Amino acid sequence: MIGGGPEAASHQAGRNGKRVAVIGGGITGLSAAQRLISTDPTAQVVIFESTERFGGIIRTEHSDGFLMELGPDSFITNKPGGIQLCDDIGFSDQLIPTDAEFRRSLVLRNGRPQPVPDGFMLMAPAKPWAIATTPVLSVGGKIRLLREAFLRPKTNPEVDESLADFVRRRFGREALDRLIQPLIGGIYTSDPEKLSLKATLPRFIEMEQKYGSVIRATLAEQRQKNGRPAASSGSGARYGLFATPEHGLGSLVDALLTWLQESGQATLRSNLLVSSLSRTPTTGDAANPSWKVSLSGVADEMFDAVILTLPTYRAADLLADESFADLAKALRDIEYASSAIVVTGHRLSDFRHSLNAFGLVVPAIEDRKVLAVSFTSRKFSGRAPAGHVLLRTFVGGAMQPELLEHSDAEVQEFVEQELSAMLGLTAAPAFSRVVRYNRAMPQYHVGHISRVGKIERLTVAHTGLHLAGSAYHGVGLPDSITSGRSAADRVQHGA
Repeated sequence: MIGGGPEAASHQAGRNGKRVAVIGGGITGLSAAQRLISTDPTAQVVIFESTERFGGIIRTEHSDGFLMELGPDSFITNKPGGIQLCDDIGFSDQLIPTDAEFRRSLVLRNGRPQPVPDGFMLMAPAKPWAIATTPVLSVGGKIRLLREAFLRPKTNPEVDESLADFVRRRFGREALDRLIQPLIGGIYTSDPEKLSLKATLPRFIEMEQKYGSVIRATLAEQRQKNGRPAASSGSGARYGLFATPEHGLGSLVDALLTWLQESGQATLRSNLLVSSLSRTPTTGDAANPSWKVSLSGVADEMFDAVILTLPTYRAADLLADESFADLAKALRDIEYASSAIVVTGHRLSDFRHSLNAFGLVVPAIEDRKVLAVSFTSRKFSGRAPAGHVLLRTFVGGAMQPELLEHSDAEVQEFVEQELSAMLGLTAAPAFSRVVRYNRAMPQYHVGHISRVGKIERLTVAHTGLHLAGSAYHGVGLPDSITSGRSAADRVQHGA
């Protein structure tokens, strides 16, 4: 259903079941709506999106045989959110895995791409011999990394620690600078000196505490698999665990929108800006207040509950009433970084490098103008015509924000220069597209779990308000989907 009526009529529509406003039409909001409707046949859900399209940062376009992802290009499958959503809407048969032929990653070392050591998963070195023979680290760096197996664990694991502090303590500075910073930076676009290990990669804290060492934990886990091949074979970011729809992530959004429209319980309203939220006690029942959603240019609407899926600084702007002052302040305490993706199409023969991997990560110590390059058509089939390759080059992030001050033309120019220097590009791309994401990546700084805990405690005081999105418990698509689904469940249970 598209559209909606004035305040009185719209509130009347939900009298036989909860009427819920979902603010934000990205994957979090759409997943929340789907979950709410699938578990409550009486619920009426209105999804408000301020732009003309739903899907948020997910955006797939097709041109001259190229399938271009202008946002994320896949999701990890060992977190359940993405797979659960696909199962629920009958979409799972559309998913394809990564191409095993190229399931490896590269890291820049003194201007030259080198393979990430085989079996090195983020910062879990599963094959010590691969570390001993890698050209990425010096002899001293290799010895220091492998010495991690003999170091004592931290005695106060409850104290939050930055990624950089953990890695230097366990593996040494060179491993941080040459391997782990670029691999982790490609996921979080964050400064490792500020990134909270507890909020992003708690598994490594658990490995240290349980086995005394990340290396010993990794080897023990391998023995427990009894020799069976691991889904995470390869190197870098556990590429064997990733999947994507055959026709791009945009097709997942399309399928989800179709499911919502066919449910008869969802109203999708685009190009409509929510200006504020306020709580109004229902007549005769002050313990169960209704929520007024104020809209720009149209009549206000009333709801029994609100799921707010916007970035935290935008959510804070909507909570302008004095009664929300503490919550709004806590929401603004979460910082965001900006980035850009430059999507380019090329003839494969225009590169001196074979591009025989899923991508290249670039350590900050290399002083280049890009964070990473994803060889998208090597990761997944059907992304480029025969004899061609599709690349996605990442610029900016928390450590290089000044690069985003350049114009699109300037960004395209220096990205082409970097591709030439690093990968031997010899000709101009067939096309180049710059996509900017301003203040789009929440920064999980040290203390993030405490900040989120405070936000959640303050939110409980506002019955019927539920927060969801990538700012709280994970930045990936499965995390965002799970966050939306969890918010829907809280609505159902009246939390």
